[in-house]
Amino acid sequence: MEKSNDSSEDGFILVGFSDRPRLEMVLFIINFTLYSVAVLGNTTIILVCILDPRLHTPMYFFLANLSFLDLCFSTSCIPQMLVNLWGPDKTISYAGCVVQLFSFLSVGGIECILLAVMAFDRYAAVCKPLHYMVIMHPQLCVRLVALAWGSGLINAIVMSPLTMTLSRCGRRRVNHFLCEMPALIKMACVDARAVEMLAFTFAILIVLLPLTLILVSYGYIAAAVLRIKSAAGRWKAFNTCSSHITVVSLFYGSIIYMYMQPGNSSSQDQGKFLTLFYNLVTPMLNPLIYTLRNKEVKGALKKVCGRH
Repeated sequence: MEKSNDSSEDGFILVGFSDRPRLEMVLFIINFTLYSVAVLGNTTIILVCILDPRLHTPMYFFLANLSFLDLCFSTSCIPQMLVNLWGPDKTISYAGCVVQLFSFLSVGGIECILLAVMAFDRYAAVCKPLHYMVIMHPQLCVRLVALAWGSGLINAIVMSPLTMTLSRCGRRRVNHFLCEMPALIKMACVDARAVEMLAFTFAILIVLLPLTLILVSYGYIAAAVLRIKSAAGRWKAFNTCSSHITVVSLFYGSIIYMYMQPGNSSSQDQGKFLTLFYNLVTPMLNPLIYTLRNKEVKGALKKVCGRH
């Protein structure tokens, strides 16, 4: 039986799917497998981008950062989730919940903005090919990554304390796999509309604004591709951007559905599975998407493996 001391001040109870123990075991096996693949895939991408000099370009600098964020994103929540799925104890310490929420908010925000940075990089590569290395010089690349990290951290620094300090009148049962902001806000026994609206405002700045920049970048890219006369040239330009488009679609699709609804009106079970998707499935798929569709990464992998 799970611990039922809901008023305990030293932790929370992550309910998850504890009312369906058979489903928990299935989820444990699936999540453990996907998490292992995500860790292996993203670690491989990072090592390949570091070890192969041919990949020391802006595109792969951003890709290595994306893989690092995916590692952080999954590792901030999945190990604790696996522990809770495996046995009857569903608790997480208060400090663990704080760390989990902060990590989740900061890394999620950083990744949203980094994907916009990567779209700008693809715009420069397709629309300004002769000036690409002048535009995307190393100093700018570092500044853009720093901007992404700074924005995500600000989001977490503001929203984490506001969420955790909401009065819950002794409630400790989090109806989720992890300490996620919407689930914690729902536990409040006071009017939390101000916190919800602030979260919605941050979502506009961190989710919708970068998404707008991505769409504008790809609008220019599409216009440039249509001006290319040869089919081979158009295919090459499309192939340059296809991996990023796929990753953006997977990540932003689930994030927008989860967070861009005032009051977070999606069903509880649906929200849990969507969280699993963008916190585990997307980080697992990203290395596969970039590896399977990218000849340079596949070549670098063969070269690195050949060294051993």
